[in-house]
Amino acid sequence: MKHDVIHYGTWVSYSGAARVGLAAVLLAIGACVTLAGALPPGRARALRSPTIRPGRAVAAGMVAAWVLAIIAFGVGVSLYVEQLRLVHLAQAPPDDPVTPVTVFAVMITFIVIFVASPHRFGARLLSAAVGAMAGVMIFELPFDLIVMTRTYPPIPPDPALYRAYFFAPLILTEITSLSLLALSPMVRVARSTFVSFALMLAVFAIWSMSSGFGYPSSAGPITLNVISKILAFATTLTLFLPQRARPIVSDEAAPAPHAAPRCDAEPAKG
Repeated sequence: MKHDVIHYGTWVSYSGAARVGLAAVLLAIGACVTLAGALPPGRARALRSPTIRPGRAVAAGMVAAWVLAIIAFGVGVSLYVEQLRLVHLAQAPPDDPVTPVTVFAVMITFIVIFVASPHRFGARLLSAAVGAMAGVMIFELPFDLIVMTRTYPPIPPDPALYRAYFFAPLILTEITSLSLLALSPMVRVARSTFVSFALMLAVFAIWSMSSGFGYPSSAGPITLNVISKILAFATTLTLFLPQRARPIVSDEAAPAPHAAPRCDAEPAKG
């Protein structure tokens, strides 16, 4: 991003070797994710097995951690904004052209999961809510990790400290929000989940190479932002949509491939 288009509330884009390095890291992570999803069924069983449902006590703890993270984020934002005001840097945030896409994707994801669920109303509502929220967080978590050290403007007297006030509880909120997926009885990790997420990271890499992961204020970054966000919600839907059941044959039940033919004992001759 050029200096003349760096505005309050955006971030400084990557340039030079940093741009290439970010793209390389994103592609490497995407390749590892793809390989994990392509493992043979026996080796991938632990990765693609049904999610283990937490008990009531654990579930209550997960919800409490999520609520506390949201409260901490509210406190962090308050400290961040107050310091902006004290140093006379507070301004109106820039336009976000991708927000309508996000809102539409949240609504569609909620409706699709709610309709596709074979469970009772309560489980359907829970699944749709955590799924719609997860679609946002699957995009936002890696996105925030990429831009958090480059937000503009830096806030004196300690820019790193005020970025931590904002991003540390935000990232905790994103992680705890994703953990709530375990509460849904519908969630299953499929091979398409890995592929969709890897494709999102690949679009991030293209975004990095083309504009240094610049703020979506022009056609190119806006398009890549929208595509990556759609892939994030597609990743979420792969967790909830019904999957084709595959017959499982245990090793004990399988016949030996080269078993010798059975020979009855020859009767004794009198």
